Amino acid sequence: MFSLQHVWARTGAFTVLLLPLAMLFAAVSGLRRLAYRRGWLRVESVGVPVIVVGNITAGGSGKTPLVIWLVNWLRSQGYRPGVISRGYGGHARGCVEVQTDSPPALVGDEPALIRLKTAAPVVVGRDRVAAARTLLERHPGVDVIVSDDGLQHYRLHRDIELAVIDAATGLGNGWPLPAGPLREPPGRLRSVDAVVQVVRGAVPPRTDRPAAWRADYTAGQAYRLRTPQERQALRDLPSHDWLAATGIGRPQGFFAMLDTHGLRYRPRTFPDHHVFRPTDLPADAAVLMTEKDAVKCREFAGPDWWAVELDVAPEDGFVRWLGARLKQ
Repeated sequence: MFSLQHVWARTGAFTVLLLPLAMLFAAVSGLRRLAYRRGWLRVESVGVPVIVVGNITAGGSGKTPLVIWLVNWLRSQGYRPGVISRGYGGHARGCVEVQTDSPPALVGDEPALIRLKTAAPVVVGRDRVAAARTLLERHPGVDVIVSDDGLQHYRLHRDIELAVIDAATGLGNGWPLPAGPLREPPGRLRSVDAVVQVVRGAVPPRTDRPAAWRADYTAGQAYRLRTPQERQALRDLPSHDWLAATGIGRPQGFFAMLDTHGLRYRPRTFPDHHVFRPTDLPADAAVLMTEKDAVKCREFAGPDWWAVELDVAPEDGFVRWLGARLKQ
């Protein structure tokens, strides 16, 4: 299957053909950053601290799992967090609050998963400022907002910027979109408050990665989509010839985590944010999938379709730094 992730991993003939568009993208995005930095475009505050969890690359770097960890951690520290997101992949218009039964096709798969895993109020909208204000109007008790993505949404004032980098892929070939994965130049990482490097499974980090705190993403427990309240360790799953299916930005990360548990499986990949339909997977198969995929399959899941939870463990130094930074 053709994948931009593979194209962006190296510089080849296709990359060279896209360089004119990449230079145009870099110039336009650079002028936009300059306009906000010089005050030509207005930055708007919403009245509560905002933490942006984003990246400078396109594709699956692991932002949403860190957002889920962050929201739950903030609550454990006594804060009352809320979340805003663009709702990529959903067709909602304006600002829409995500409910526990909101269709992912409406609000997006990632916001639906965040709501499911945190029970925090979540509002989606292309305009992050409007989404934040809608969130605060409906939930005035919220005292900190976490933005899932939005590092480049400069109109929204932010108090902490966290840039997430996948340790296995780094910054790809280092070219701007569409010739490479970069939304912004690598130097942008020097201006964020912290870089979080995501390490999945047994895949070693790249040696050319930027200095960063480490966060380990490992496979947690699994549950049948039809009975999500019943969880099992991966080692206790039935000894099937599994079909591991996923539609995420970097499916290799999911497969690497399964490899660490010695599971025997056949991989099947779909495009990122794929809208699953009943005909995409055999109903009678033993299927493993990520929770991001599972939220889109709950209504028609087969009896042996399982979701694998993701355990996120940032290093202690990052947690201490974040706690101190929030108190400032």
